[in-house]
Amino acid sequence: MVEKTFEVVPYHQFTKTEWAALRAGEPMTLARDDLERLRSLNDPISLTEAEQVYLPLTRLLSFYVEAVQGIHHAATKFLGTNGDKVPFIIGVAGSVAVGKSTTARILHALMQRWPASPTVDLVTTDGFLYPNKVLAARNLMERKGFPESYDRARFVRFLADIKSGQPRVAAPVYSHMVYDVVPGEEVVVDRPDILIVEGLNILQPGDLPKSGTPIVFASDFIDFSVYIDAEETHLRKWFIARFQRLRETAFRDPTSFFHRYSKLTESEAVELATSIWTSINLPNLAENILPTRGRADLILTKGADHSIDHVALRKL
Repeated sequence: MVEKTFEVVPYHQFTKTEWAALRAGEPMTLARDDLERLRSLNDPISLTEAEQVYLPLTRLLSFYVEAVQGIHHAATKFLGTNGDKVPFIIGVAGSVAVGKSTTARILHALMQRWPASPTVDLVTTDGFLYPNKVLAARNLMERKGFPESYDRARFVRFLADIKSGQPRVAAPVYSHMVYDVVPGEEVVVDRPDILIVEGLNILQPGDLPKSGTPIVFASDFIDFSVYIDAEETHLRKWFIARFQRLRETAFRDPTSFFHRYSKLTESEAVELATSIWTSINLPNLAENILPTRGRADLILTKGADHSIDHVALRKL
């Protein structure tokens, strides 16, 4: 007798058309001008795609927020503690150049416009990178963006403080212009209803101690996670295109850390961007970022034109 095997499929799969039908009449509160302001460099997004993808997602998130608040209320009732709301934390993860920032900013704008007018904050993990002087001392400048280049303990404390309802929790600020954490500059998060956290490695669980001692990871504080996915060939192409665009814009600023790259020819810029992708971003994607895709609650898969053509929602 042949024993039957059953494949466990952890996600519901949707085409864009199927996913768009789940909008269920959710009104669009953003205009084309809003999207133009919110989108990242070389990350085109149409009003139609925002309606088809992000409106159903924000509708789903509204249900999740309500459900988590209900669980918290039940726990506080059992424990006899106060019933203050716990911030709902959304994580947005994915590769360099995939469009995480655009997704995070659109979600931020749409959720702020919910009828209940919740307080929604947005923080990127770039601020939790170690300063360049620390990275240089540890020989990690060429591994910027890898897990070991972040002050992970500080990031976990930040999320723990947010979740515990602490007022005015500060996060460091990173400047892409100077390519470093800005000394003394902070963004303050003051007990929001919803916090969106965007970053490369936020879904990593890390290694568990063999002793069984309880420890926490950043991913433990995330209530709902979104992973933006794309084929590596597309990601490489988008990264190179973004580098070329920056060479013509931000890199021309004399204060930019990358000002020297503004003087490169187009072929030199393509060669350098390809080298950076191959030696830094691709290994980080393969070793650290892509392996976390299967931990996400929702996977948005992009095609060659940067538009989302497939959605996968984790089964409960």
